[in-house]
Amino acid sequence: MKRGSLLLVDDDPHVLESMADWLREQGYGVDEAATRRDAIARLGRHAYDLVLADVRLPDGDGFDVLAHAREHRPESTVILITGYATVETGVEALRAGAFDLLTKPLIDEELLMAIDRALSQRKVMEENKQLKAQLDLRFGMENIIGGDHRMRRIFDVVDSIADTRATVLITGESGTGKSLIARAIHRRSERRDGPFVEIACGALPETLLESELFGHVAGAFTGAAGDKLGKFMQADNGTIFLDEISTASPSMQVKLLRILQEFQFEQVGGAKTFHVDCRVILATNDDLGRAVAEGRFRQDLYYRVNVINIELPPLRERVLDIPLLARHFLGSVCEESGKHVEDFTDDALTVLQRYRWPGNVRELQNVVERAVLLGKGSLVGADDLPKRLLDETPITASSAPSRGRTLKEALEGPERQIILEALEQHNWNRNLTAETLGINRTTLYKKMKRLGLDDSPQLTVRYGL
Repeated sequence: MKRGSLLLVDDDPHVLESMADWLREQGYGVDEAATRRDAIARLGRHAYDLVLADVRLPDGDGFDVLAHAREHRPESTVILITGYATVETGVEALRAGAFDLLTKPLIDEELLMAIDRALSQRKVMEENKQLKAQLDLRFGMENIIGGDHRMRRIFDVVDSIADTRATVLITGESGTGKSLIARAIHRRSERRDGPFVEIACGALPETLLESELFGHVAGAFTGAAGDKLGKFMQADNGTIFLDEISTASPSMQVKLLRILQEFQFEQVGGAKTFHVDCRVILATNDDLGRAVAEGRFRQDLYYRVNVINIELPPLRERVLDIPLLARHFLGSVCEESGKHVEDFTDDALTVLQRYRWPGNVRELQNVVERAVLLGKGSLVGADDLPKRLLDETPITASSAPSRGRTLKEALEGPERQIILEALEQHNWNRNLTAETLGINRTTLYKKMKRLGLDDSPQLTVRYGL
């Protein structure tokens, strides 16, 4: 197995041949080039892991090869080799983007160590790139499930404001996904390569929160043995997400107002003023307007943070999204646990859609995880769900279960209402309705016929029936 692909560039045929043969013996795949032109041609045909180029070439120099690789093959690492090294040459090589500059005559161990370091760095960079792609997938908009019209409007707002510096306030009940939206804004912005720093303000007492946000100097308080970098400084050139902002004390609100206006602050116990360039996103499950009226939240800070408000609807108002979310969580749990569970039964989905979900999406995720891990069959049934869902599922009087009725019969009323709402939302387009409900068209047709919904009112009017 080859340890890596190398392009060796040298105008001395004896050096070129002997070094290439020796590197092949070490397990590398090696191509050879004796001129700048030949090297550039080979780079046009193949992406090498590493390019080893002599600085002096008959039709140019190794810096030309380096520049071409940087522009056209940025994934290829370049090491320059010279027999006339100076400090200035080394500095120039590193500034031009070379990984290293080696001096002839080359020592075998030195060459192998340089190649190993270069390929190891390349591997780390490739892993970082893959991790970033995974983060983009995990925290980007693509991972936020929602077909509800209000969620689609939120997605449009996120796209519209991602590249602005405007402060964003995300509101909604606990568990609705405020952190996911904050991360999506960051990932879709020009700051995506910068840090995303999150802090839950309500989880820390005021003195500790101030130190966490702004940092402190040594000796600022008992236990402050050294200087500490605060979250705002860590978020420089990136995004800081302040969750549970309504819990901030009056004095902390004053400090937050200043940094939102000037992006300047001092560390706890310090006199030096720091300036940061970061996007600020805040979140709360509290009604800040009411908090202002009750004197719990500063009015000027409220106006400052409420530049752009994204209000996330509770899950109970996104009934049509529940099957999509439930299946998404089911797939994630199966992938992580190795269990094979295909889907939910119709009864289970109906129970999920009729439950009020006080814990919102987070509670749904926990319920699905529990049902998959504790369930025994290939389908998650209603009996796999927690008892509170069956006990607390609101059922209208007309559809309330009476003695002797099965669960399926008792839930026909709520199921009919859910399907009717979906049909009306999509103007009785059965394909879109089936897709929204997360079922196939045949299943939808059977349910419509069983529940007396097989005749569209639009068709009835059109044909005068």
